Amino acid sequence: MSGNLYGADPEQLAHLGTTLRNQIEAINGVISVVTNALGSTTWSGPARQQFESEWTGSFRTALNNLNQAFEMAGQDCTNRSSALRDVMGAR
Repeated sequence: MSGNLYGADPEQLAHLGTTLRNQIEAINGVISVVTNALGSTTWSGPARQQFESEWTGSFRTALNNLNQAFEMAGQDCTNRSSALRDVMGAR
């Protein structure tokens, strides 16, 4: 948007909500792939312990937090799109 115009196109906003929420599946895929790869990799020692600790701690936590943020933002976009349609009488 440019200038002093405020608002949103309800269709585009709904699409953004869907796009954000679809990223959750992709992030869950990353979590699954790395967890499975780590579990099936023969590797021992301090380096593995450090990586595994970071993976199960801060890395997965960050990815799960990202999933929550995408879910909340996606739902917010969907709700706002619906509210705009109601106001515009587009339902």
